[in-house]
Amino acid sequence: MKLSRRQALLSGAALPLATAVPTLARADGHAAAAPAPVHSDFNLGDFRVTTLLAGTRPVEGPQGIFGMNVDEETFAAVSAENFIPTDVAQFYFTPTVVNTGSEVILFDTGLNAAGTTAALGAAGYAAEDITHVVITHMHGDHIGGLTTDDGAATYANAAYITGQAEFDHWAGASNDGFEAKVRPLADQFSFIGDGDAVTSGVTGMAAFGHTPGHMVYMLESGGKQLLLMADMANHYVWSLAYPDWEVRFDMDKEAAAATRRRVLGMLAADKIPTVGYHMPFPGLGYVATRDDGFRYVPHSYQLL
Repeated sequence: MKLSRRQALLSGAALPLATAVPTLARADGHAAAAPAPVHSDFNLGDFRVTTLLAGTRPVEGPQGIFGMNVDEETFAAVSAENFIPTDVAQFYFTPTVVNTGSEVILFDTGLNAAGTTAALGAAGYAAEDITHVVITHMHGDHIGGLTTDDGAATYANAAYITGQAEFDHWAGASNDGFEAKVRPLADQFSFIGDGDAVTSGVTGMAAFGHTPGHMVYMLESGGKQLLLMADMANHYVWSLAYPDWEVRFDMDKEAAAATRRRVLGMLAADKIPTVGYHMPFPGLGYVATRDDGFRYVPHSYQLL
């Protein structure tokens, strides 16, 4: 029997732990810590969902990005309540793979091809396994991996899908990222609007504000739902918990805040899990109400 590449890689899970997760020798003779995981898998009905850590980095001066319309004392108090510093934030970049059984769909492509394909490989996928690439919006950390450093399409076997409003905005703007990464593939894109399906069980939803055509995607399989919220909220405290706090990267700040209130309210009311592109890895959690805002509840074992 010939195993697919993914089956062969995943068969390592049945090996003894010392073989499947090798330890590293340190100079002092002790075992070094194993590398941090760059993928996380769970089932949603008949779908297999994998979040990919395509990159992470610290960013200084977070109030220059989040909570731009609140005073320094309020920002500091909220940060202290949540045990996070005010001088630095950790950014995460988390594309998601949805394996429906007949399609392998990659949502967003990371900052560059190398980071995302490395995480894909760790998860048992090759770039050629991707049948569809869905771009939630066209900021650089979502389109950067569409092509390799030499300009070749990273996912040569894939169909490309994005929101019509999003594509139209950037196609009419002067933007180097769009010209380098999206324009060369433009004739291979198809376009959807609010309520349109990518495939059975994967539906696009308008969530404008962060960008003019930003889309989120509802997954539905086996009676279960999950929302891929992309950049609708960019931080689990300074954006999700306080949806009216302005975020520098939101192009229409009023519309972005209204979108957060609407969609986060739905997630909280219906207890739908969500994956956020910039949430702490693995990016999966829930939304609960809190006073006039919300709180983020990280996933533990609800979907395992």
